Amino acid sequence: MSVNKVILLGNVGKEPDVRHPAQGQTVATFSLATSDRAYTNAAGASIPERTEWHNIVAWGKQAETIEKYVHKGTKLYIEGKLRTRTWEDKNAIKRYVTEIYIDTFELLGSRPAGAAEAVATAAAPEQLP
Repeated sequence: MSVNKVILLGNVGKEPDVRHPAQGQTVATFSLATSDRAYTNAAGASIPERTEWHNIVAWGKQAETIEKYVHKGTKLYIEGKLRTRTWEDKNAIKRYVTEIYIDTFELLGSRPAGAAEAVATAAAPEQLP
């Protein structure tokens, strides 16, 4: 048995990049920031805030919802799967990227008018590139 599940609660770092391929599902990609708060440890040392950036990918109807309602600074709750892709760049150097493929997500905080239906809980599509 194995489990591949990621849960994130953070803020969108930039406007989502949404593509509508001619022969396929809509795909949205964006970055999400999560932060550990600053604190002072028992020895009196001050530990600064630490921010992690996550690459997020959504497909189909979820990507369409993200296109409409998600913008830089939006607070999101995301559940998904960790995926790593590899490719060779133009200099034949092998590159890697780790991404979170969304299974479900929820908009948090105040919602724009008409966004009540923006809570997306549909499963991610089975066919991935």
